[in-house]
Amino acid sequence: MALPARTARTDTVPDPRASARARTAPWWRRWPAWAPRATAAWGVAYATAQTLWAATGTVVPLAGDRHTPAALQLLLAALALLAAAVGLATTRPLTRRARRAVGGALVVLIPALGWGVIGLPLYVVVLLSGSGLESATGLANLLLLTPGTALLGMVAVAYRRRRRGLCPRCGHPHPGDGEGPLSHPDASTAPRRTRRAAYVLLCGLLPWSVVKTVWLFGGDAIGVSGEAWQREMEADATGGARALASVGVDVTVLAALLGVFLTLGLTHRWGQVFPRWTLPLAGRRVPRLLPLIPAVLTGFALALYGTLLTCGALLMAAGVLSKPEPEGVFTTGSGLAWMVAFGGLAFGGLGWGLLVAARSYAGRTRPRCVLGAAAVKQPSTQAS
Repeated sequence: MALPARTARTDTVPDPRASARARTAPWWRRWPAWAPRATAAWGVAYATAQTLWAATGTVVPLAGDRHTPAALQLLLAALALLAAAVGLATTRPLTRRARRAVGGALVVLIPALGWGVIGLPLYVVVLLSGSGLESATGLANLLLLTPGTALLGMVAVAYRRRRRGLCPRCGHPHPGDGEGPLSHPDASTAPRRTRRAAYVLLCGLLPWSVVKTVWLFGGDAIGVSGEAWQREMEADATGGARALASVGVDVTVLAALLGVFLTLGLTHRWGQVFPRWTLPLAGRRVPRLLPLIPAVLTGFALALYGTLLTCGALLMAAGVLSKPEPEGVFTTGSGLAWMVAFGGLAFGGLGWGLLVAARSYAGRTRPRCVLGAAAVKQPSTQAS
């Protein structure tokens, strides 16, 4: 008697590790878990770099023709080590006094170490225009400072949310560790009040861009002749900047237009979902940090610089500060003072406009943990 052939079993035991991976978000979305350790590693690396530069007498630009003294480099190294310790402390149980100390340290460390990021827009314009790099150590210092400032900001956000009993990742109250998948909200336009505020701030670019365009086409304005301006720009510009100037395009005005484009994207739906004219990406969700990171970093630097210029122009107008002596292509001190005022309106307007738009974008696109969203909907379901 022949026995029936055995058939292979089709049912398989599910792999618990695979199901766990499906419920866990990618590592870059679990930033509250790794940001403190990354901050500690960055602090040690930056402190080492500053100590080596101070010991070897390496020239690092500070402002204008001045260089960073060795004492300041050692102070920055000490602050970086403090940032490393504070980053690790945010993940441990702390007493009430220690929590206050950690919060105060973050408030001091972020501006103390992040002030160097002010030069980021200038380096971006210089590199894109091909004008040549003046200092490799200055660029290296900026490339080290920028991620450190971003990491400290991430640590501060997660620490503040934990203290309030919120999820450190999505900022909403829900049970769980906040390491699961995320639910993103639908694309939306910024409120009308936010859009109006951003547009009004962007109008600060008009006097500055109009004056520079007049100079570029050979006209005279605020005591500066177009010919003198063109000669100086051709002498200083190289590469792409000179090529753009030859066809009547000022590279700084072009960079400002890119900032305007970024601001518009932050306030409209096409900044959250790629529009149809981006053929390979049309219809896909824009990564949240793709516009937020350049908007916050550039906006912070421009807002601070523009505010300082505006305050200086107001003090000169009130007679508290004396008008600057004419230099370069400027034939009168009043013309140079007007350019300081126009620069303050332009840089400050664009910077604050980017920050206003970025704040709205961050709130409209903030994702929610899937478990958190289910926990919020559960009470209403049970009540019905």
